[in-house]
Amino acid sequence: MKEKQSNKTILTANHGNVILRFDGVSFNYGIKPILDEVNFGVREGAKITLMGQNGAGKSTLFDLIMSVHEPAEGSIHIQKGLTISHAMQVMPREKINLSVREFFQSAFIEKVYDIDPRIKEILKVVHLIAPFEKKISEFSGGQQARLLLAYALIQKPDILLLDEPTNNLDKQGIEHLTKFLIEYEKTCLVISHDAKFLNAFTHGVLYLDFYTRKIEYYVGNYFDVVAEITARIERDRMKNVRLEKDISNRKEQANFFAQKGGHMRDVARKMNEKIEELEGQLVETRQEDKTIRDFVIPTTIFSEPVVTIKSVSVMHNHKPIVKKVNIILKKGERLLIKGPNGIGKTYFLQSIVDEKAKGTFLLKGAAIGYYRQDFSGLDMNASVYKTLSDIMKDGSDQQLRSVAAQFLLTSDILNNKVESLSEGQKGLLCFAQFVLQHPALLILDEPTNHINFRHLPIIAKALNKYGGAMIIISHMGEFVNEVKTTQTLDLGAL
Repeated sequence: MKEKQSNKTILTANHGNVILRFDGVSFNYGIKPILDEVNFGVREGAKITLMGQNGAGKSTLFDLIMSVHEPAEGSIHIQKGLTISHAMQVMPREKINLSVREFFQSAFIEKVYDIDPRIKEILKVVHLIAPFEKKISEFSGGQQARLLLAYALIQKPDILLLDEPTNNLDKQGIEHLTKFLIEYEKTCLVISHDAKFLNAFTHGVLYLDFYTRKIEYYVGNYFDVVAEITARIERDRMKNVRLEKDISNRKEQANFFAQKGGHMRDVARKMNEKIEELEGQLVETRQEDKTIRDFVIPTTIFSEPVVTIKSVSVMHNHKPIVKKVNIILKKGERLLIKGPNGIGKTYFLQSIVDEKAKGTFLLKGAAIGYYRQDFSGLDMNASVYKTLSDIMKDGSDQQLRSVAAQFLLTSDILNNKVESLSEGQKGLLCFAQFVLQHPALLILDEPTNHINFRHLPIIAKALNKYGGAMIIISHMGEFVNEVKTTQTLDLGAL
Protein backbone atom coordinates (compact mmCIF):
# COMPACT_ATOMS: atom_id res chain seq x y z
CA MET A 1 0.00 0.00 0.00
CA LYS A 2 1.05 3.59 -0.46
CA GLU A 3 -0.63 6.56 1.16
CA LYS A 4 0.03 10.23 0.47
CA GLN A 5 -0.33 12.75 3.27
CA SER A 6 1.08 16.26 2.78
CA ASN A 7 3.51 14.85 0.19
CA LYS A 8 4.76 12.26 2.67
CA THR A 9 4.90 8.58 1.75
CA ILE A 10 3.62 6.34 4.54
CA LEU A 11 4.85 2.75 4.49
CA THR A 12 2.11 0.57 5.87
CA ALA A 13 1.78 -2.87 7.33
CA ASN A 14 -1.65 -4.34 8.13
CA HIS A 15 -1.98 -2.10 11.17
CA GLY A 16 -0.09 0.26 13.44
CA ASN A 17 0.60 3.94 13.86
CA VAL A 18 3.40 5.85 12.14
CA ILE A 19 6.35 5.47 14.51
CA LEU A 20 9.17 6.84 12.33
CA ARG A 21 8.90 9.87 10.05
CA PHE A 22 11.35 11.93 7.96
CA ASP A 23 10.11 15.49 7.26
CA GLY A 24 12.05 17.34 4.55
CA VAL A 25 15.36 15.79 5.64
CA SER A 26 18.50 16.87 3.78
CA PHE A 27 21.99 15.66 4.65
CA ASN A 28 25.49 16.08 3.23
CA TYR A 29 28.52 13.93 4.02
CA GLY A 30 31.18 16.63 3.89
CA ILE A 31 30.51 18.32 0.56
CA LYS A 32 28.79 15.24 -0.88
CA PRO A 33 24.96 15.50 -0.92
CA ILE A 34 23.26 12.32 0.34
CA LEU A 35 19.59 13.22 0.97
CA ASP A 36 17.59 16.09 -0.52
CA GLU A 37 14.33 17.03 1.25
CA VAL A 38 13.36 13.41 1.92
CA ASN A 39 9.86 12.64 3.23
CA PHE A 40 8.55 9.26 4.33
CA GLY A 41 6.97 7.50 7.28
CA VAL A 42 7.04 3.93 8.58
CA ARG A 43 4.20 2.29 10.48
CA GLU A 44 4.52 0.01 13.47
CA GLY A 45 5.05 -3.60 12.43
CA ALA A 46 6.22 -2.81 8.89
CA LYS A 47 9.17 -4.73 7.44
CA ILE A 48 10.85 -2.60 4.81
CA THR A 49 13.80 -3.04 2.45
CA LEU A 50 16.10 -0.04 1.94
CA MET A 51 17.64 -0.17 -1.52
CA GLY A 52 19.91 1.91 -3.74
CA GLN A 53 23.22 1.45 -5.49
CA ASN A 54 26.54 1.33 -3.61
CA GLY A 55 27.33 4.78 -2.22
CA ALA A 56 23.77 6.09 -2.42
CA GLY A 57 23.68 6.64 1.35
CA LYS A 58 21.71 3.71 2.75
CA SER A 59 23.94 3.19 5.80
CA THR A 60 23.96 6.97 6.36
CA LEU A 61 20.17 6.92 6.59
CA PHE A 62 20.48 4.33 9.37
CA ASP A 63 22.99 6.59 11.13
CA LEU A 64 20.46 9.44 10.97
CA ILE A 65 17.80 7.24 12.57
CA MET A 66 20.30 6.30 15.30
CA SER A 67 21.22 10.01 15.80
CA VAL A 68 24.84 9.34 14.86
CA HIS A 69 24.36 12.20 12.39
CA GLU A 70 21.98 15.16 12.48
CA PRO A 71 20.06 16.41 9.43
CA ALA A 72 21.31 19.58 7.73
CA GLU A 73 17.66 20.49 7.16
CA GLY A 74 14.31 19.00 8.14
CA SER A 75 13.54 16.76 11.10
CA ILE A 76 13.29 13.09 12.07
CA HIS A 77 10.42 12.09 14.35
CA ILE A 78 10.52 8.83 16.31
CA GLN A 79 7.67 7.88 18.62
CA LYS A 80 8.63 8.60 22.22
CA GLY A 81 9.81 5.66 24.28
CA LEU A 82 10.69 3.37 21.37
CA THR A 83 13.87 1.33 21.42
CA ILE A 84 16.09 1.10 18.33
CA SER A 85 18.88 -1.35 17.63
CA HIS A 86 21.33 -1.32 14.72
CA ALA A 87 23.30 -4.40 13.69
CA MET A 88 26.71 -2.84 13.06
CA GLN A 89 29.16 -4.22 10.50
CA VAL A 90 32.37 -3.64 12.49
CA MET A 91 33.00 -4.61 16.10
CA PRO A 92 33.51 -1.47 18.31
CA ARG A 93 37.00 -1.29 19.80
CA GLU A 94 35.62 -0.87 23.31
CA LYS A 95 33.91 -4.27 23.13
CA ILE A 96 36.73 -6.30 21.62
CA ASN A 97 38.10 -7.52 24.97
CA LEU A 98 34.75 -8.42 26.52
CA SER A 99 33.67 -12.01 27.01
CA VAL A 100 30.64 -13.23 25.06
CA ARG A 101 28.49 -12.96 28.20
CA GLU A 102 29.78 -9.44 28.97
CA PHE A 103 29.26 -8.44 25.33
CA PHE A 104 25.57 -9.37 25.32
CA GLN A 105 25.00 -8.01 28.82
CA SER A 106 26.28 -4.64 27.57
CA ALA A 107 23.30 -4.51 25.21
CA PHE A 108 21.06 -3.77 28.18
CA ILE A 109 21.07 -0.80 30.56
CA GLU A 110 20.06 -2.93 33.54
CA LYS A 111 21.48 -6.30 34.51
CA VAL A 112 19.67 -9.23 32.88
CA TYR A 113 19.63 -12.22 35.22
CA ASP A 114 18.56 -14.75 32.59
CA ILE A 115 21.18 -13.59 30.09
CA ASP A 116 22.63 -17.07 29.44
CA PRO A 117 19.44 -18.68 28.04
CA ARG A 118 18.81 -15.51 26.00
CA ILE A 119 22.32 -15.74 24.52
CA LYS A 120 21.86 -19.43 23.76
CA GLU A 121 18.57 -18.74 21.98
CA ILE A 122 19.85 -15.84 19.87
CA LEU A 123 23.08 -17.59 18.85
CA LYS A 124 20.92 -20.32 17.31
CA VAL A 125 19.31 -17.64 15.13
CA VAL A 126 22.68 -16.62 13.66
CA HIS A 127 23.88 -20.24 13.57
CA LEU A 128 26.91 -19.77 15.83
CA ILE A 129 28.41 -21.73 18.72
CA ALA A 130 30.28 -19.43 21.09
CA PRO A 131 31.55 -20.25 24.62
CA PHE A 132 30.23 -17.55 26.95
CA GLU A 133 33.62 -16.93 28.58
CA LYS A 134 35.53 -16.56 25.30
CA LYS A 135 36.83 -13.08 24.43
CA ILE A 136 35.36 -11.30 21.41
CA SER A 137 38.90 -10.67 20.13
CA GLU A 138 39.42 -14.44 19.82
CA PHE A 139 36.66 -14.84 17.22
CA SER A 140 37.20 -14.59 13.50
CA GLY A 141 35.91 -11.61 11.52
CA GLY A 142 32.97 -13.65 10.23
CA GLN A 143 32.09 -14.81 13.74
CA GLN A 144 32.28 -11.24 15.05
CA ALA A 145 29.86 -10.17 12.33
CA ARG A 146 27.41 -12.84 13.52
CA LEU A 147 27.86 -11.72 17.12
CA LEU A 148 27.03 -8.13 16.12
CA LEU A 149 23.87 -9.34 14.40
CA ALA A 150 22.92 -11.36 17.47
CA TYR A 151 23.67 -8.31 19.66
CA ALA A 152 20.99 -6.34 17.81
CA LEU A 153 18.49 -9.22 17.74
CA ILE A 154 18.76 -10.07 21.46
CA GLN A 155 17.45 -6.63 22.37
CA LYS A 156 14.17 -7.25 20.48
CA PRO A 157 13.87 -3.51 19.79
CA ASP A 158 10.78 -1.68 18.55
CA ILE A 159 12.74 -0.68 15.43
CA LEU A 160 15.38 -3.12 14.18
CA LEU A 161 17.92 -1.85 11.62
CA LEU A 162 19.84 -4.53 9.74
CA ASP A 163 22.69 -3.63 7.38
CA GLU A 164 23.58 -6.55 5.08
CA PRO A 165 22.65 -9.14 7.74
CA THR A 166 23.24 -12.17 5.48
CA ASN A 167 26.93 -11.37 5.03
CA ASN A 168 28.99 -14.10 6.73
CA LEU A 169 25.93 -16.34 7.12
CA ASP A 170 25.84 -19.75 5.45
CA LYS A 171 22.65 -21.19 3.93
CA GLN A 172 21.44 -22.59 7.24
CA GLY A 173 22.26 -19.33 9.02
CA ILE A 174 20.20 -17.35 6.49
CA GLU A 175 17.30 -19.77 6.97
CA HIS A 176 17.42 -19.28 10.76
CA LEU A 177 17.51 -15.49 10.40
CA THR A 178 14.68 -15.49 7.86
CA LYS A 179 12.47 -17.51 10.20
CA PHE A 180 13.25 -15.12 13.06
CA LEU A 181 12.33 -12.06 11.00
CA ILE A 182 9.11 -13.62 9.66
CA GLU A 183 8.00 -14.21 13.24
CA TYR A 184 9.30 -10.83 14.48
CA GLU A 185 6.25 -8.71 15.31
CA LYS A 186 7.98 -5.33 15.48
CA THR A 187 9.29 -2.90 12.86
CA CYS A 188 12.29 -3.81 10.76
CA LEU A 189 14.30 -1.93 8.11
CA VAL A 190 16.81 -3.99 6.15
CA ILE A 191 19.64 -3.13 3.76
CA SER A 192 20.46 -6.17 1.66
CA HIS A 193 21.26 -7.25 -1.88
CA ASP A 194 19.92 -10.76 -1.30
CA ALA A 195 16.62 -10.67 -3.20
CA LYS A 196 15.51 -14.17 -2.12
CA PHE A 197 16.10 -13.34 1.55
CA LEU A 198 14.24 -10.02 1.33
CA ASN A 199 11.27 -11.41 -0.55
CA ALA A 200 10.60 -13.88 2.28
CA PHE A 201 9.50 -11.27 4.83
CA THR A 202 9.45 -7.62 3.63
CA HIS A 203 6.34 -5.60 2.76
CA GLY A 204 7.89 -3.06 0.42
CA VAL A 205 10.95 -1.15 -0.71
CA LEU A 206 12.32 2.28 0.16
CA TYR A 207 14.39 3.19 -2.89
CA LEU A 208 17.14 5.78 -2.40
CA ASP A 209 17.83 7.32 -5.80
CA PHE A 210 21.57 7.93 -6.23
CA TYR A 211 20.98 10.82 -8.63
CA THR A 212 18.01 12.74 -7.23
CA ARG A 213 18.86 12.04 -3.53
CA LYS A 214 15.16 11.38 -3.01
CA ILE A 215 13.46 8.34 -1.45
CA GLU A 216 10.60 6.60 -3.21
CA TYR A 217 8.41 3.75 -2.01
CA TYR A 218 7.51 0.69 -4.05
CA VAL A 219 5.35 -2.31 -3.20
CA GLY A 220 6.79 -5.69 -4.04
CA ASN A 221 10.18 -7.39 -4.28
CA TYR A 222 13.38 -6.17 -5.87
CA PHE A 223 12.52 -7.45 -9.32
CA ASP A 224 9.11 -5.75 -9.17
CA VAL A 225 10.91 -2.52 -8.24
CA VAL A 226 13.35 -2.79 -11.14
CA ALA A 227 10.47 -3.45 -13.56
CA GLU A 228 8.47 -0.51 -12.21
CA ILE A 229 11.44 1.87 -12.35
CA THR A 230 12.21 0.79 -15.92
CA ALA A 231 8.58 1.36 -16.94
CA ARG A 232 8.58 4.77 -15.26
CA ILE A 233 11.77 5.79 -17.04
CA GLU A 234 10.19 4.90 -20.38
CA ARG A 235 6.98 6.79 -19.55
CA ASP A 236 8.99 9.85 -18.53
CA ARG A 237 11.12 9.61 -21.67
CA MET A 238 8.07 9.45 -23.96
CA LYS A 239 6.43 12.36 -22.13
CA ASN A 240 9.58 14.44 -22.60
CA VAL A 241 9.75 13.56 -26.31
CA ARG A 242 6.19 14.83 -26.82
CA LEU A 243 6.76 17.98 -24.78
CA GLU A 244 10.07 18.80 -26.46
CA LYS A 245 8.47 18.47 -29.90
CA ASP A 246 5.60 20.76 -28.86
CA ILE A 247 8.03 23.26 -27.31
CA SER A 248 10.21 23.28 -30.45
CA ASN A 249 7.19 24.00 -32.69
CA ARG A 250 5.93 26.76 -30.42
CA LYS A 251 9.38 28.40 -30.28
CA GLU A 252 9.50 28.56 -34.09
CA GLN A 253 6.06 30.15 -34.16
CA ALA A 254 6.90 32.61 -31.36
CA ASN A 255 10.09 33.71 -33.15
CA PHE A 256 8.10 34.21 -36.36
CA PHE A 257 5.44 36.35 -34.67
CA ALA A 258 8.04 38.34 -32.65
CA GLN A 259 9.63 39.53 -35.90
CA LYS A 260 6.31 40.82 -37.24
CA GLY A 261 6.03 43.57 -34.61
CA GLY A 262 2.87 45.28 -33.34
CA HIS A 263 0.06 43.02 -32.16
CA MET A 264 2.04 39.92 -33.18
CA ARG A 265 4.61 40.66 -30.43
CA ASP A 266 1.86 40.24 -27.79
CA VAL A 267 1.01 36.90 -29.38
CA ALA A 268 4.69 35.91 -29.25
CA ARG A 269 4.91 36.97 -25.58
CA LYS A 270 1.91 34.80 -24.63
CA MET A 271 3.38 31.90 -26.59
CA ASN A 272 6.67 32.26 -24.71
CA GLU A 273 4.78 32.15 -21.42
CA LYS A 274 3.15 28.90 -22.55
CA ILE A 275 6.56 27.54 -23.57
CA GLU A 276 7.91 28.26 -20.06
CA GLU A 277 4.90 26.43 -18.63
CA LEU A 278 5.55 23.41 -20.87
CA GLU A 279 9.27 23.42 -20.01
CA GLY A 280 8.26 23.25 -16.37
CA GLN A 281 6.40 20.02 -17.13
CA LEU A 282 9.51 18.29 -18.46
CA VAL A 283 10.32 15.32 -16.26
CA GLU A 284 13.83 15.11 -14.83
CA THR A 285 15.37 12.16 -16.63
CA ARG A 286 16.52 9.65 -14.04
CA GLN A 287 19.20 7.07 -14.55
CA GLU A 288 18.91 3.45 -13.58
CA ASP A 289 21.38 2.05 -11.09
CA LYS A 290 24.67 1.81 -12.92
CA THR A 291 26.55 -1.46 -13.19
CA ILE A 292 30.33 -1.69 -13.27
CA ARG A 293 31.84 -2.29 -16.70
CA ASP A 294 33.56 -5.50 -17.79
CA PHE A 295 37.16 -5.59 -16.60
CA VAL A 296 40.28 -7.73 -16.82
CA ILE A 297 42.77 -8.40 -13.99
CA PRO A 298 46.22 -8.67 -15.63
CA THR A 299 48.74 -11.00 -14.04
CA THR A 300 52.51 -11.35 -13.95
CA ILE A 301 53.99 -13.94 -16.30
CA PHE A 302 55.44 -16.92 -14.41
CA SER A 303 55.98 -20.66 -14.89
CA GLU A 304 56.58 -22.08 -11.40
CA PRO A 305 53.84 -22.97 -8.88
CA VAL A 306 52.66 -19.83 -7.10
CA VAL A 307 51.63 -21.52 -3.84
CA THR A 308 52.52 -24.85 -2.26
CA ILE A 309 50.61 -25.86 0.89
CA LYS A 310 51.90 -28.84 2.89
CA SER A 311 50.11 -28.22 6.21
CA VAL A 312 47.37 -26.07 7.67
CA SER A 313 46.33 -25.10 11.21
CA VAL A 314 42.66 -25.64 12.07
CA MET A 315 40.69 -24.93 15.24
CA HIS A 316 39.11 -27.86 17.07
CA ASN A 317 37.46 -27.24 20.44
CA HIS A 318 38.96 -23.74 20.24
CA LYS A 319 42.52 -25.07 20.01
CA PRO A 320 44.80 -25.01 16.92
CA ILE A 321 45.72 -28.38 15.43
CA VAL A 322 48.14 -28.81 12.52
CA LYS A 323 46.90 -31.04 9.67
CA LYS A 324 48.93 -32.26 6.69
CA VAL A 325 47.71 -31.46 3.18
CA ASN A 326 49.26 -31.45 -0.29
CA ILE A 327 48.07 -28.56 -2.48
CA ILE A 328 49.95 -26.97 -5.35
CA LEU A 329 48.51 -23.94 -7.14
CA LYS A 330 49.83 -23.02 -10.57
CA LYS A 331 48.64 -20.26 -12.89
CA GLY A 332 44.94 -20.48 -13.67
CA GLU A 333 44.18 -22.77 -10.70
CA ARG A 334 41.64 -21.73 -8.05
CA LEU A 335 41.39 -23.13 -4.53
CA LEU A 336 38.13 -22.90 -2.56
CA ILE A 337 38.55 -22.87 1.23
CA LYS A 338 35.53 -24.31 3.05
CA GLY A 339 34.66 -25.01 6.66
CA PRO A 340 32.40 -23.81 9.49
CA ASN A 341 32.81 -20.42 11.13
CA GLY A 342 35.67 -20.43 13.62
CA ILE A 343 37.62 -23.24 11.95
CA GLY A 344 40.35 -20.75 10.96
CA LYS A 345 39.69 -19.90 7.31
CA THR A 346 40.36 -16.15 7.53
CA TYR A 347 43.35 -16.69 9.83
CA PHE A 348 44.81 -19.12 7.28
CA LEU A 349 44.52 -16.56 4.46
CA GLN A 350 46.05 -13.83 6.61
CA SER A 351 48.97 -16.07 7.56
CA ILE A 352 49.69 -16.74 3.87
CA VAL A 353 49.86 -13.02 3.12
CA ASP A 354 52.04 -12.41 6.18
CA GLU A 355 54.19 -15.42 5.15
CA LYS A 356 53.66 -16.90 8.61
CA ALA A 357 51.75 -20.00 7.53
CA LYS A 358 53.93 -23.00 8.39
CA GLY A 359 54.02 -25.49 5.56
CA THR A 360 52.99 -22.88 2.97
CA PHE A 361 55.48 -21.68 0.37
CA LEU A 362 54.98 -18.69 -1.97
CA LEU A 363 56.71 -18.02 -5.26
CA LYS A 364 59.42 -15.48 -4.46
CA GLY A 365 58.46 -11.98 -5.52
CA ALA A 366 54.87 -12.92 -6.38
CA ALA A 367 52.52 -9.95 -6.04
CA ILE A 368 49.46 -10.78 -3.94
CA GLY A 369 46.08 -9.12 -4.33
CA TYR A 370 44.29 -9.58 -0.99
CA TYR A 371 40.58 -8.85 -0.54
CA ARG A 372 39.96 -8.69 3.22
CA GLN A 373 36.34 -9.05 4.25
CA ASP A 374 36.72 -6.21 6.79
CA PHE A 375 38.80 -3.97 4.45
CA SER A 376 41.43 -3.60 7.18
CA GLY A 377 44.12 -3.51 4.49
CA LEU A 378 42.89 -0.15 3.24
CA ASP A 379 44.23 3.08 4.72
CA MET A 380 41.01 4.83 5.71
CA ASN A 381 42.72 8.23 5.95
CA ALA A 382 44.23 8.07 2.46
CA SER A 383 42.40 9.42 -0.56
CA VAL A 384 40.89 6.98 -3.04
CA TYR A 385 43.28 8.35 -5.69
CA LYS A 386 46.38 7.72 -3.51
CA THR A 387 45.13 4.22 -2.66
CA LEU A 388 45.08 3.37 -6.35
CA SER A 389 48.25 5.23 -7.35
CA ASP A 390 50.31 3.59 -4.58
CA ILE A 391 49.55 0.10 -5.90
CA MET A 392 49.64 0.86 -9.63
CA LYS A 393 52.33 -1.26 -11.26
CA ASP A 394 52.81 1.22 -14.07
CA GLY A 395 50.66 3.58 -16.04
CA SER A 396 49.46 7.13 -16.28
CA ASP A 397 47.03 9.33 -14.41
CA GLN A 398 44.63 8.86 -17.30
CA GLN A 399 44.81 5.08 -16.98
CA LEU A 400 44.18 5.24 -13.23
CA ARG A 401 41.11 7.40 -13.73
CA SER A 402 39.86 5.15 -16.51
CA VAL A 403 40.14 2.04 -14.29
CA ALA A 404 38.47 3.85 -11.38
CA ALA A 405 35.57 4.85 -13.64
CA GLN A 406 35.06 1.20 -14.58
CA PHE A 407 34.21 0.61 -10.92
CA LEU A 408 31.98 3.72 -10.60
CA LEU A 409 34.71 5.59 -8.70
CA THR A 410 34.23 8.97 -10.35
CA SER A 411 36.55 12.00 -10.26
CA ASP A 412 34.80 13.53 -7.25
CA ILE A 413 35.05 10.23 -5.34
CA LEU A 414 38.79 9.92 -6.11
CA ASN A 415 39.48 13.04 -4.04
CA ASN A 416 37.62 11.70 -0.98
CA LYS A 417 39.11 9.67 1.85
CA VAL A 418 38.55 5.92 1.78
CA GLU A 419 36.64 6.16 5.07
CA SER A 420 33.91 8.16 3.28
CA LEU A 421 33.12 5.25 0.94
CA SER A 422 30.29 2.83 1.54
CA GLU A 423 31.26 -0.78 2.25
CA GLY A 424 30.22 -1.69 -1.29
CA GLN A 425 32.42 1.04 -2.77
CA LYS A 426 35.37 -0.18 -0.68
CA GLY A 427 34.87 -3.60 -2.23
CA LEU A 428 34.89 -2.11 -5.73
CA LEU A 429 38.02 -0.14 -4.81
CA CYS A 430 39.78 -3.43 -3.99
CA PHE A 431 38.97 -4.82 -7.44
CA ALA A 432 40.20 -1.60 -9.05
CA GLN A 433 43.45 -2.10 -7.14
CA PHE A 434 43.83 -5.61 -8.57
CA VAL A 435 43.47 -4.31 -12.13
CA LEU A 436 46.33 -1.85 -11.54
CA GLN A 437 48.46 -4.23 -9.46
CA HIS A 438 48.84 -7.20 -11.88
CA PRO A 439 48.92 -9.79 -9.05
CA ALA A 440 50.26 -13.32 -9.52
CA LEU A 441 47.98 -14.53 -6.70
CA LEU A 442 44.52 -13.38 -5.65
CA ILE A 443 43.36 -14.14 -2.10
CA LEU A 444 39.67 -13.37 -1.71
CA ASP A 445 37.92 -13.50 1.67
CA GLU A 446 34.14 -13.24 1.10
CA PRO A 447 34.44 -10.94 -1.93
CA THR A 448 30.66 -10.81 -2.47
CA ASN A 449 29.94 -9.19 0.90
CA HIS A 450 28.49 -5.68 0.52
CA ILE A 451 28.66 -5.77 -3.30
CA ASN A 452 25.46 -4.92 -5.18
CA PHE A 453 24.37 -8.15 -6.83
CA ARG A 454 24.10 -6.34 -10.17
CA HIS A 455 27.92 -6.27 -10.14
CA LEU A 456 28.51 -9.89 -9.13
CA PRO A 457 28.15 -11.54 -12.57
CA ILE A 458 30.71 -9.09 -13.99
CA ILE A 459 33.14 -9.73 -11.11
CA ALA A 460 32.68 -13.51 -11.47
CA LYS A 461 33.34 -13.24 -15.22
CA ALA A 462 36.58 -11.32 -14.60
CA LEU A 463 37.76 -13.80 -11.96
CA ASN A 464 36.95 -16.72 -14.25
CA LYS A 465 39.22 -15.20 -16.93
CA TYR A 466 41.98 -14.32 -14.46
CA GLY A 467 45.23 -16.07 -15.45
CA GLY A 468 46.93 -16.17 -12.05
CA ALA A 469 46.42 -18.43 -9.05
CA MET A 470 43.52 -17.82 -6.69
CA ILE A 471 42.44 -18.77 -3.16
CA ILE A 472 38.86 -17.90 -2.25
CA ILE A 473 36.46 -18.10 0.68
CA SER A 474 32.81 -17.49 -0.17
CA HIS A 475 29.48 -18.59 1.28
CA MET A 476 27.74 -17.77 -2.03
CA GLY A 477 27.61 -21.04 -3.95
CA GLU A 478 26.31 -19.50 -7.18
CA PHE A 479 29.25 -17.09 -7.29
CA VAL A 480 31.80 -19.85 -6.62
CA ASN A 481 30.29 -21.93 -9.44
CA GLU A 482 30.70 -18.97 -11.82
CA VAL A 483 34.34 -18.52 -10.81
CA LYS A 484 34.92 -22.25 -11.50
CA THR A 485 37.28 -23.29 -8.72
CA THR A 486 39.57 -26.23 -9.54
CA GLN A 487 40.40 -27.49 -6.03
CA THR A 488 38.69 -27.50 -2.63
CA LEU A 489 40.19 -27.56 0.86
CA ASP A 490 37.53 -28.28 3.49
CA LEU A 491 39.12 -27.40 6.83
CA GLY A 492 36.15 -28.88 8.68
CA ALA A 493 36.78 -32.31 7.15
CA LEU A 494 40.44 -32.53 8.15
